[in-house]
Amino acid sequence: MFKRSLAVLALCLAIALPAVAATPVNVNKADAQTIATSLDGIGMSKAQAIVAYRDAHGPFKQVEELRHVKGIGEKTLARNHDAIRLDGAVPAAAPKAAAKPSHRARKQ
Repeated sequence: MFKRSLAVLALCLAIALPAVAATPVNVNKADAQTIATSLDGIGMSKAQAIVAYRDAHGPFKQVEELRHVKGIGEKTLARNHDAIRLDGAVPAAAPKAAAKPSHRARKQ
């Protein structure tokens, strides 16, 4: 019975963990608490380092500049890249390529 309960718990966690995703946040305006609760793998210490770096060097101009903050590596940046905002705007989805005309349309 215990083994089954443990297996069910493990399955529930495995299903729930991928659902944890970063929440969009403007790292140029948010306080450390907001950054820590919004980004995946960013705790209060790293969030405070982001704010301190921003205060010392000015606003971030590119997401990749966050790599200059101690404790922010490529994996953390990649995991949160789509949620990191540098202004209030949410980036638009990339435009889809125009569909090629069908074979029939080309013959006419």
